[in-house]
Amino acid sequence: MSQPYPRSQTESDVLTAVTPAPPAAPSGAAPSAAVPSSTYRLQLRPEFPFAAAEAAVPYLASLGVSHLHLSPVLEAVPGSAHGYDVTDHSVVRAELGGEPGLRALAAAARGHGIGLVLDIVPNHMAVPSPLRLNRPLWEVLREGPRSPYARWFDIDWEAGGGQVLLPVLPGPPEPGAFTVDRDGGVLRHGELEFPLREGTAGLAAPELLAAQWYRPAWWREARTGLNYRRFFTISELIGVRVEDPEVFAATHAKVLELVRDGVAGGLRIDHVDGLADPEGYLRRLRAAVGGDCWVVVEKILARQERLPPGWPVAGTTGYDALRRVDGVFTDPAGAPELARQYVEFTGTPDWEQTARACAREVLTGDLAAELAALERAAGPELAAGVRELLIAYPVYRPYPGEPELDPQALAEAAEPAGPGAVAGVRDLVLGDPAFAARFAQTSAALRAKSLEDRAFYRHAPLLSATEVGGDPGQPAVSPAEFHAYCAALDRDWPGSGTVLSTHDTKRSADVRARISALSQAPELMGRPAGADPQLAWVARQTALGLGEVPERAERLVQALLKAVREAALHTSWTDQDPAYEASVAGYLPDPEEPAEPAGLAGAARANLLGMALLHLAMPGVPEVYQGAETEYRALVDPDNRRPARFPREALARLDAGAVPQGQAEEKLALTAALLRLRRDRPELFTGYAPLAARGPAAEHCLAFARPAGLVAAATRLSYRLAAAGGWRDTALALPPGRWTALLDRGASYEGEVRLSDLLSARPVAVLLRDGGPGDE
Repeated sequence: MSQPYPRSQTESDVLTAVTPAPPAAPSGAAPSAAVPSSTYRLQLRPEFPFAAAEAAVPYLASLGVSHLHLSPVLEAVPGSAHGYDVTDHSVVRAELGGEPGLRALAAAARGHGIGLVLDIVPNHMAVPSPLRLNRPLWEVLREGPRSPYARWFDIDWEAGGGQVLLPVLPGPPEPGAFTVDRDGGVLRHGELEFPLREGTAGLAAPELLAAQWYRPAWWREARTGLNYRRFFTISELIGVRVEDPEVFAATHAKVLELVRDGVAGGLRIDHVDGLADPEGYLRRLRAAVGGDCWVVVEKILARQERLPPGWPVAGTTGYDALRRVDGVFTDPAGAPELARQYVEFTGTPDWEQTARACAREVLTGDLAAELAALERAAGPELAAGVRELLIAYPVYRPYPGEPELDPQALAEAAEPAGPGAVAGVRDLVLGDPAFAARFAQTSAALRAKSLEDRAFYRHAPLLSATEVGGDPGQPAVSPAEFHAYCAALDRDWPGSGTVLSTHDTKRSADVRARISALSQAPELMGRPAGADPQLAWVARQTALGLGEVPERAERLVQALLKAVREAALHTSWTDQDPAYEASVAGYLPDPEEPAEPAGLAGAARANLLGMALLHLAMPGVPEVYQGAETEYRALVDPDNRRPARFPREALARLDAGAVPQGQAEEKLALTAALLRLRRDRPELFTGYAPLAARGPAAEHCLAFARPAGLVAAATRLSYRLAAAGGWRDTALALPPGRWTALLDRGASYEGEVRLSDLLSARPVAVLLRDGGPGDE
């Protein structure tokens, strides 16, 4: 077995190995190396390894996909269902088939004209069991700060009294529970093994433990005593200092080799906001992979936030697009009414109050150790300023080089903390790089945990709006805002990713499509029964979104249990209330009750197809999550990480000329048509021009042109449209030329078209201008 992380390899070695020459042109129909036409996300796991992905390649090629986007492929904790708990950056994961399996997948994909995009995790590694699986961490625990691997991790040795707190024990430690294996050089506690510091094996138990470079501790001590940087609040994932050139080189050598060899043509960067200097990291990465590698970052942008223009990436992974697509199908009048009903029914504070309370609660509770570290660094006179500025900060984090911090956050923080304390913290963030990095990293963890993983579960008037990157306080997006976003995306970040469903979304797009239909008819929400109004409300909307599916009850209970633990109102992950949790199943709907309120089925279908159309036709690189090319209903993980199921037979029937049966096949037909069009005629998907309907129902049509020859039109707020009398004489003026419907061969239009004609068969339409290349 090869030794991981060779000490002789420096950053310059890696860059030299990667940059001298491009990879040889592969045989077969090679895809473009620069920007994919689309990506298809596959969740790899031991039950779905590289070989299973390879078997799916012919189907995915026929679907029209240009690149497969693979979940992390490097060595991870055994049995991991996601791969984000990396243990060895130098090896491709054996449980997935190892490097031979990955290279075989790449070759098979290349033979079908498909490239690979790899998901990489620079921010953290696993604190695994057994610990020796993470060799760099094992060596640090054995050798302490003098270890050559000590530079890998953000460890505050002084705060720990010269030891790393290891919160891995199931209960308070008892010295008599530890035994020494002198031959193996390890300290044991039950099934746990720890490395012994040299020369300490003969010491008595109390002295032995005190002499180690670590202190094994009860897992509950992490909240207040942890002295290493971690991913969010997960102590099993230790932060990695990729800002150090040597650490970057060692942790990226294998990935860069795979890019150099043409195995991968793109990279997704996980949790870029966890890094000390995201732009510096991205510049180093870009220098290593060259200009032809497509790179996107997992970056959650607030409503008015923009991606830093200097980052050398194609864009984000696409949660900013998700919010706009979801929002434009949310009723701007009905959503506030639902919120009013919700607050009245549950007694829950409004969104702003909830978000602020959750931020304070998470910062002073779950992130108490991180807060204490910042307060020590700032000094006691600035401690209140640190706390209040973190709570008030409106985006994930500030970045190095920004000339000023958010002025509104500074003003809000100054009210409780005092202007002097806030000004002092501001000066530290702008002038002390080490403090600024830790402040920013803590800010990112706080926003993720307090908003996405707590406030989104506590404030739930419309569950479809409580999504990654969402804004539950303002869930609706106007057509004008949607068009402005798309125009800016096409102008500034045309290669950015766009998504609707991912492994991290709390509900798949098709579940959200069903729930958001409620915003058009808030009166149909009713007053669900149950002793806990909050849970009753969440259960009703969750059941509505999931609808009738296999294993419905079990999946609903699993999702609701996670919801109540994340909300942390009556139970939590760390302090569970068994009696309360046992009551959750009682909130499931009566099996005899319809899964969908009367009248909303049509609105749900219009949302489902409309969201798919906008996603696939708008600017950016659309990603289809595994199985979501057809109707795909999934709840929060692990429900959304079940093994992929591909509708091969349905696609074959449609390709043979069958008429789509039901909205699942309607969505599949639409998705395949647009993915193939993107692959075969990429020139159509450049430029962006909004199209405005005219007439009494104009607000219900969202349409745009890609000037090279494509028009997309979708019905929005269809329940309200039907209640108002339908399209009537509303019309859409098409750009010059004659246009043929993509999904209805033979139907053609010119000039101004009545929407009652254009959208008579389905709530969406795609038109191609006649006379372009490839037209029949």
